[in-house]
Amino acid sequence: MPASPPETRASLILRLQNADDLAAWDEFVGMYGPVIFRVARSRGFQSADAENLVQEVLLAVSQSVTQWLERDDRGSFRKWLLALARNHAVNMLTRRTTRSIGRNDSESRRLLDDKQAADEVSALIDIEYDRTVFRWAAERVRQVVAENTWQAFWLTHVEGLTIDQVAKQLGTRAANIYFGRSRVMSRIQEQVKQYEDSHD
Repeated sequence: MPASPPETRASLILRLQNADDLAAWDEFVGMYGPVIFRVARSRGFQSADAENLVQEVLLAVSQSVTQWLERDDRGSFRKWLLALARNHAVNMLTRRTTRSIGRNDSESRRLLDDKQAADEVSALIDIEYDRTVFRWAAERVRQVVAENTWQAFWLTHVEGLTIDQVAKQLGTRAANIYFGRSRVMSRIQEQVKQYEDSHD
């Protein structure tokens, strides 16, 4: 059974005001938790500290999403989430006593305070968000195409094998590999477009 389509971001954010709406929170955490974690790790946070940052940011969202929604000047959701993540990362660094938060704490501080670093983190969030949407779309498509068709796509586009290697591995002609991976990529692009159209 294909994965259910995600809600529009606006309706999902509205639902986050209700702490008892577990489906909304599951979707939100599934989409943004890994993004925050990977960005924290890429900025030098140790795994446990990155997990703590995710929890702090999610708690902050739950405590302030209603106020954010009421603001006329609220801006984009991702910018607000980025600001929350940065503020909580700075707070974690500031609270540090004897334990080390990152592999290079002074570098982490510089990166968090630097405007260029803020832009880099924002770009990382966008990249991680795009990856998350891609994975969601790919999983939906994988559930509705033949396994060989999926493998033709996966082995060439993701694992980087050549057309000839995959054709030999799957016991088929190169033309079938070209056709199969093209079909899967088109379907993934359709899913991503539908998702993005519903999230603007």
